[in-house]
Amino acid sequence: MRRSPPSPTRHTPLEDAQGLGLGVFFCGVGLHVLTSAGLITGQTAGIAVIASYLTGWPFGPVFFVINIPFYVLAWLRLGPAFTLKSLLSVTLLSVVTMLLPLGWTIGEMHVGFAALLSGAVTGTGLLVMFRHNGSLGGLGVVALLVQDTTGFRAGYVQLIADVVIFGIGFLLFPAPIILWSLLGAVVLNLVIAVNHRRDRYVAT
Repeated sequence: MRRSPPSPTRHTPLEDAQGLGLGVFFCGVGLHVLTSAGLITGQTAGIAVIASYLTGWPFGPVFFVINIPFYVLAWLRLGPAFTLKSLLSVTLLSVVTMLLPLGWTIGEMHVGFAALLSGAVTGTGLLVMFRHNGSLGGLGVVALLVQDTTGFRAGYVQLIADVVIFGIGFLLFPAPIILWSLLGAVVLNLVIAVNHRRDRYVAT
């Protein structure tokens, strides 16, 4: 007699809270490294980073405002639970990115290492959030929708969006900055593309 596969294990509210909090913190650390090195990134955060550099406005509030239109899409297609988690995560990240510089001043760091570190840490943070059914909103919502409806990996969707954002970046910033930033974005998206597999990770 064949044994039926085990039922998926659901995360408890406490597990979701710690997972989302940890993911947001990792993303905040990655963004702090990124902006300290004068780099940019992709996705909605990249749009906010570029806007912050050009206007001098803090990243946190800019990032929060840019995400507002995507909450409607998330509510309609991914449900209220996902939307509320994303709203809380975006709000928390906005606060974290404003508090981190108060307690951590980053010293001298090679721009290439900053790109690698930022990409790896931010990608890990996003992966943790995805596994707790959360995100940082924006283009991440679109990427998850595409993956869930077509099977096309979320990481690859975001990589395509990054190409567009970095193309714009080439018109605004020195080429070496964009090239190093692109390296960080590739690392970030590969972390997600390789590790974000719903068929292997059954807890929801």
